[in-house]
Amino acid sequence: MDSWKTFAASDMEVVDTYKLLTGLVVPRPIGWIGSTSAEGRHNLAPFSFFNAMGHNPPVVAFSVGVAPRLKDTAANVAETQAFTVNIVTAETVEAMNASAEEFGPEVDEFEAAGLTAVPGTTVDAPMVAEATATLECRLFDTTDLSPDGEEVTYRMFFGRVEAFHVDERVLDGTRVLADELRAIGRLAGSGYATTTDGAFELQRP
Repeated sequence: MDSWKTFAASDMEVVDTYKLLTGLVVPRPIGWIGSTSAEGRHNLAPFSFFNAMGHNPPVVAFSVGVAPRLKDTAANVAETQAFTVNIVTAETVEAMNASAEEFGPEVDEFEAAGLTAVPGTTVDAPMVAEATATLECRLFDTTDLSPDGEEVTYRMFFGRVEAFHVDERVLDGTRVLADELRAIGRLAGSGYATTTDGAFELQRP
């Protein structure tokens, strides 16, 4: 503790809080979010502010920056109340990166990244056919985040998982075989890691 350097978040520049937070909270799962506009246009974009929030009911959440404009994903999910989470793995990481480009709303990221969009079975949102696993989600709640009550900077979307689609090769019943899944996590900057890098087990007391 004597060697700690302490930062008061209220005294920091926004860029520095971002660098510290994304450098310390690692690896972060990637929410590769598929959505559809009210006009029926597909959208696909990755978000590393994403995680599972609970299992009963099964809920996931991701947050989207709203400045300088509301991102297509946020607008779509607000309109249709639905989205998919496509798990990023070693096989799809390059396509995920391609879909991260700042495209206009008229561009279909599935096509731009060379991916196949398939309709959800329970919600009105597209799934990545090449993904090893996908969660179909219905919007459960939203929360706006704003510093000190000022203008909104992030909007958090909570989705209730309505269906799980998982490739059988990574399953033992309902248990996921991590070595087969080879999921990808986000580090700081341009860094990524597989979730099996240096993996080990501890038995809980």
